[in-house]
Amino acid sequence: MKTLLLFMATALAEILGCYLPWLWLRKDGSAWLLLPAAASLALFAWLLTLHPAASGRVYAAYGGVYIGTALLWLWAVDGIRPSRWDLLGVGLCLAGMMVIMFAPRSA
Repeated sequence: MKTLLLFMATALAEILGCYLPWLWLRKDGSAWLLLPAAASLALFAWLLTLHPAASGRVYAAYGGVYIGTALLWLWAVDGIRPSRWDLLGVGLCLAGMMVIMFAPRSA
């Protein structure tokens, strides 16, 4: 559970770090949005270092959680309810994440 929560916090930091420049560029937001965006992306990078697994494994597994978090963002921020196909896709991705992160390993 701790790993999943850490992945979700990491995904939120990355999404926010990309969403704020999008607001600036596409929705005529203030250029000041770039400061919290940069801080959020720095937080994202730091959060990835907190996982004890090998970095490549963390990045691969993180992708599944990122997809799920992005769909939650789609619903909460964009107001678009994910379709059953979106949910099936994220379910497959999260299953893959669990295999990658929690499979028994000898080394």
